[in-house]
Amino acid sequence: MDRARGHAVVLVPVKAFGQAKMRLSAVLTPADRAALAKRLAAHVVSAARPLPVAVVCDDPEVALWAQDLGAQVVSEPGVGLNAAVAAAFAHLASQGYDRVIVAHGDLPLATHLAWLAKEEGIVLVPDRHRDGTNVISLPAACGFCFAYGPGSFARHQQEAERTGYPWKVVYDDSLAWDVDLPDDMSAVAP
Repeated sequence: MDRARGHAVVLVPVKAFGQAKMRLSAVLTPADRAALAKRLAAHVVSAARPLPVAVVCDDPEVALWAQDLGAQVVSEPGVGLNAAVAAAFAHLASQGYDRVIVAHGDLPLATHLAWLAKEEGIVLVPDRHRDGTNVISLPAACGFCFAYGPGSFARHQQEAERTGYPWKVVYDDSLAWDVDLPDDMSAVAP
């Protein structure tokens, strides 16, 4: 895909809708959790425009949904979040993209992600608790090892340092709010 060279792409990891948002099971039915996950992910895909979008997933329903939204699908069945993001990142780099913006699919306040394509080096955007990493923008050639999960923000800072690339942290309120726990629901319109 030669035309991709020199451009950025937004990579959105999306879990099977029926398995998403399990930590919200005390306040939402399975159908409501699935609908919320789909709505949040669609919102992030929309916030990525006008940049091209790739969705990494391990579920055929998510793959069809992503195709319907005009996103490229990278299927990585059953390998877990870190391995799926790493594989999709490598795939996009092999297509000639020189910058990949990894944005999680549960950012209800995200309005635009394209500004991250203009950044240099590695940019880390933590969640509002400064524990997780909601968005990472990085050069495709940087050799970054993803380490999502509790405490990922600290691990990703160490990893950014290890790469030798310039890096910075950006605290962005519109990207800091993710929806994982019942208390996070206040940012989600009914």
